[in-house]
Amino acid sequence: MSMQGPGVLPSAAATSVSSSMEPSQQSKREDWRKAKELEEARKAGTAPALTDEEGKDINPHIPQYISTVPWYVGYGQPTLKHQRPQAEKQKQYSDIASWYKKGVREGSISTKFRKGACENCGAMTHKKKDCVERPRKVGAKFTGDNFAPDEHLQPKLDFDYDGKRDRWNGYNPEEYEAVLDEYAKIEEAKKQLKGKQLQDLASGELSTEKLERDSDNSDADEDKYADDVDMPGTNFDSKRRITVRNLRIREDTAKYLYNLDPNSAYYDPKTRSMRENPFKDRSAEDSKIAGDNFVRATGDTKEMAKAQLFAWEASDKGTDVHLQAEPTKLELLHKEFKVKKDDFKQNQKGSILERYGGAEHLEAPPRELLLAQTENYVEYSRHGNVIKGQEKAKVKSKYEEDILTNNHTTVWGSYWKDFRWGYACCHSTVRGSYCTGHAGRQAANTEMAIPEQEPTEIDEEEPKSLLEQHKDRLEKEQKRKERKKNKKKKKKTRHHQSSSDDSNSDSEEDEAASKQKKLLEALQKEEKNQREAERILAMDERKRPYNSLRGMDTREPTEEEMEAFRMKRKRFEDPMAHF
Repeated sequence: MSMQGPGVLPSAAATSVSSSMEPSQQSKREDWRKAKELEEARKAGTAPALTDEEGKDINPHIPQYISTVPWYVGYGQPTLKHQRPQAEKQKQYSDIASWYKKGVREGSISTKFRKGACENCGAMTHKKKDCVERPRKVGAKFTGDNFAPDEHLQPKLDFDYDGKRDRWNGYNPEEYEAVLDEYAKIEEAKKQLKGKQLQDLASGELSTEKLERDSDNSDADEDKYADDVDMPGTNFDSKRRITVRNLRIREDTAKYLYNLDPNSAYYDPKTRSMRENPFKDRSAEDSKIAGDNFVRATGDTKEMAKAQLFAWEASDKGTDVHLQAEPTKLELLHKEFKVKKDDFKQNQKGSILERYGGAEHLEAPPRELLLAQTENYVEYSRHGNVIKGQEKAKVKSKYEEDILTNNHTTVWGSYWKDFRWGYACCHSTVRGSYCTGHAGRQAANTEMAIPEQEPTEIDEEEPKSLLEQHKDRLEKEQKRKERKKNKKKKKKTRHHQSSSDDSNSDSEEDEAASKQKKLLEALQKEEKNQREAERILAMDERKRPYNSLRGMDTREPTEEEMEAFRMKRKRFEDPMAHF
């Protein structure tokens, strides 16, 4: 007995495995071959076709992707039911002859208010916010009378493809009867007029030439209105005497050939129009073609447009006039209309002024003086002097200006001196005072020139002005500094005999103590000024007292005051300033 290695089957076992696999593969191939032969036989007609559950034959020539039943349908036999329309899934469309019913229902007027009806008119088919009637002062809900009838409930129509595209769906042919009746009346009137003319002709009252001329005019009535006919070239009739030239002459240069730059004026080939001027470096008068917009805005174009508009308005109001048919008649009517319109405006204006008055307000100055603004070119020098042109007037504000009171020739605020406003005509710094003119100016100047005298008892009793208070404060400060200097000099002479160390230490201590004292005073003063400034800024601007900051100190700050300002200054950029 021969030994074999591991993993190697004996020959008998291998033969048995191969024989067990061959029948399954052969059966699949055989079944597929038989199915193909049966399919070919059915297509050739030698084998009967498949039948569905209703007993109908299934065409063998139908492609497989159509005849194959999807797995999710659930049919276990050959069928084409999945390809046919499902009755339970078919959408029911509205009848193609149905349409929305309009109007109100007959006999639907109620005698009492119904719950859920419109509170305004009492109809049941809409709410108050959807009511189209005029809002009543007292609605039908509270009056209980004059109820509106109910409208027809609009059905929900769902048309199919053809119903949605039916342009005549919902058309009422009875509405066209009114148009037919109107034309029938016109034809009847023409027949009566024609019969009357024939009777006059028979009796000798009307000549044959006049009858023919009237008939020609009646035939030409339909042709003279070129606005109502079709565009020539689309529906041309030889009977219509219309000549419209919509093509250029071949000898003329085309508009797009004047300037070959593609970025120049745009040319529309469909309408053969070039609205802009192709010659940008030339004026409209110098260039051969200035564009359609220039042509439309020059000459009598505007007058023609006004005449056409007048003709349309006159035709709407019943006047038989047309721009192309009767231009002379239209021109005369237009001139007469302008004269009557101007006369009517003047009479109306005169009657209003005669009744209410106010003619003096119509005498307004020119626009340049009224608005103080013009388009005139003005050239100035470096120093602000006018070199060329006229200087513009200053633009006024919305407030009333140049109001002179109490015989003043200038306004309040035209004079400024010693931190106080006043009048420039008399140098008076008291608002509302009476003007004293040149004498007031001289008195103000001499008052400033008089040297200061010793104050008397009467002067001490009178209140001092802000200027005097400021001068007193400066004098006191100067005296204090002089006393301080003298004191230092005395100290130096007194301690000259003592040792240098003791004198230096004492002077340094005194100087440090005085600086500390000045710094404390400056800090207190700075805190007081900041509180006062915050109080004034917190007030309403309109309620802030006049010259609220006129008492501010204008002298040069000392070192202690500057140090106090630096210490008390608010540093908004500091992130820890609020903690």
